[in-house]
Amino acid sequence: MTETIAGITVPDTRLVREATALVRRSADDTLFHHSRRVFLWGMLKTAALGREVDPELAYVGGLFHDLGLTAEHRTKDRRFELDGAEAAYGFLRDHGRGEEEARNVWLAIALHTTPEVPLHLAPEVAVVTLGVETDVLGLELDRITPEQRAEVVAAHPRPDFKNRILQAFYDGMADRPDTTFGTMNDDVLAHFDPDFQRKDFVTVIRTNAWPE
Repeated sequence: MTETIAGITVPDTRLVREATALVRRSADDTLFHHSRRVFLWGMLKTAALGREVDPELAYVGGLFHDLGLTAEHRTKDRRFELDGAEAAYGFLRDHGRGEEEARNVWLAIALHTTPEVPLHLAPEVAVVTLGVETDVLGLELDRITPEQRAEVVAAHPRPDFKNRILQAFYDGMADRPDTTFGTMNDDVLAHFDPDFQRKDFVTVIRTNAWPE
């Protein structure tokens, strides 16, 4: 059955149904509802910008973007964004989507914690970042009407979301701290773990193997 939330239609396709089932099985309520909101916010914002987005690709990008934080899909030697990106790429190719389409969703997830860059790429890349920035950071929330906000949150509640998403980030990255170097994710580890030692970019340059 077709589902419409705040004017955004969730495609009623086999690909979307199976993506939903996969993420529902792997993620807890916090990550699942967050991921669905990311899709909805991203679609609302891209529509306001006049950019057309393939809704199936946007859906997989939104649903899979934090999959690398889950026990079933995370690794211990690479950024969580890459875990989700790889899962989405394989899922889309297995469901008959083309190389470029799957690669754009890979980029959307791999870059969703990299500010600005995704907004200059394909709409299927930008839509995930727009959704994440809205749901996690509250950026440009005024571009979404109070009525739209209320409808999305009614469908996908955010109880104690700020604390729960920070905990989810920490739980998904605590055992691979080196992968947070050069990203904002090291802020999360530093918040929860007073013994966490950040790598410093300047120190890396000054102490690397190149002779002076």
